[in-house]
Amino acid sequence: MPLTNQPRDYAWGSRTLIAALEGREPSGAAEAEVWFGDHPSDPAELGDGRTLDDWIAREGAGHGVPGPLPYLLKLLAAASPLSIQVHPSKEQAREGFARELGLAEGQPRNYADDNHKPEMLVALSERFEALCGLREVAGSRRLLAALGPAADPLLDRLTGDEALPSVLAWLLSGDAQATVDAVIAALDTADAPEFAGALANARRIAASYPADPGVIVALLMNHVVLHRGEAVFLRAGLLHAYVSGLGVEIMAASDNVLRGGLTPKRIDVDELLRVLDARPGPVPVVLPEATEAGRDGLEAFPAPVPDFALLRARVSATRVARLAPRGPAIVLATEGEIRVSCGDDALDLRPGGAAFATPDGGELRVSGDGEAFIAQPGA
Repeated sequence: MPLTNQPRDYAWGSRTLIAALEGREPSGAAEAEVWFGDHPSDPAELGDGRTLDDWIAREGAGHGVPGPLPYLLKLLAAASPLSIQVHPSKEQAREGFARELGLAEGQPRNYADDNHKPEMLVALSERFEALCGLREVAGSRRLLAALGPAADPLLDRLTGDEALPSVLAWLLSGDAQATVDAVIAALDTADAPEFAGALANARRIAASYPADPGVIVALLMNHVVLHRGEAVFLRAGLLHAYVSGLGVEIMAASDNVLRGGLTPKRIDVDELLRVLDARPGPVPVVLPEATEAGRDGLEAFPAPVPDFALLRARVSATRVARLAPRGPAIVLATEGEIRVSCGDDALDLRPGGAAFATPDGGELRVSGDGEAFIAQPGA
């Protein structure tokens, strides 16, 4: 069945990237995300006008889809940074959601559900920038030293890896605003060849979020640059923010977000620190691996979670990708022209087009000449 949805117009979204992928004129509005899934906040639509969540509730059980999908697949297009954020583990989400059940209507909440939200992003643009995890303190101290005396109050507190939570609390509490302003001002003349990319990224962030403590938090994070086809997996508790570029994103079906800067929205510092995995270190780039059917153009992006698995099919006149899906699958075309087939049913897709396939349809086949991503439940 075909899936369609309207782009979400978050302010950080690109005005061109999704339109260029789909081969159409830009709408003139920011287009940040297109959701392909059954999440009740923005379920995809089927070809007959029904939404996917409604179809699953009414007819899914008879087609091997007994309940909501465990994953959500998206196109994501960022022109400016998303908020710095972290997602809870399943245990933390269950505890936090239960704790907030007794809150009166209108009281601020951190938990929308009791699920975790690990996620993975695969770059579609030739360059995708992100902030992923906290840098080892020795490296951050070298970067901050390039900022001169403005960074001295920060260096005085950043004495070792164990100091990272208290430094983040200080930055986000409002007590560090004088240092925040001074460090942002010092970015203009800072010069550190080892961290040239991170400093340039921080200058761009500061242009969008002047005086925001998140600019300094970003300086303490790993600046990651993905090239097309490279991915990053973000585990529970890992501080992160996407900065710019187009990608395919897949995540567990959850809305739980704790924010840590670059946002006008509420920041609960105590809860952020309770959920945060403050262990510093680089976050590895994930490369696709050939599957057992790799000779047929299928590659997998390994992710150590049961909620989702993401594969890439690259097909041509002489190569057809075949998959026996382990549950309900979504196929998203990203290049060329492809055909998705199950049994006697077939659907032609162009970039940005998607299809939903139920497990009772048997073998899933992707043919044509192009590229598509396939989402399904994890192992």
